[in-house]
Amino acid sequence: MGLRNYTILFLAVALCSVAMPVSGLSIPADKQDVQKIFYGAPESFEKPARVNYQDIVKATPEYSSIKKKKIVSGSAKYWILISKASERAQKLIKEVGEETAFDLIVADGYLESLEPAIQAEDVTELVLEKLK
Repeated sequence: MGLRNYTILFLAVALCSVAMPVSGLSIPADKQDVQKIFYGAPESFEKPARVNYQDIVKATPEYSSIKKKKIVSGSAKYWILISKASERAQKLIKEVGEETAFDLIVADGYLESLEPAIQAEDVTELVLEKLK
């Protein structure tokens, strides 16, 4: 292919990428809450999901240990275990994102609270299955 053909091809690709509308969803920068976004890029996504984060944390072995051993809320041991439970929950959510077609996973109710609301599928059970 000659230089002229490469130039034409480059221009055609450039024009198509500019002219083609971006099909996808996004969360406006001023509405992004990093505490509620567990996986994916809020600037551009197509298949969002939601999880009940508290249910996932409560299902972890670390949280079960807190309840079983009756560890006092606010104690050093409590915060260490809660931190580990949270880390485990976030890791599991990320794994679900990587293993499925969901390109954004957020806290339950977050996307629905935006204007306009964005519908998302609940994947809490998928995450909980990974704990078993």
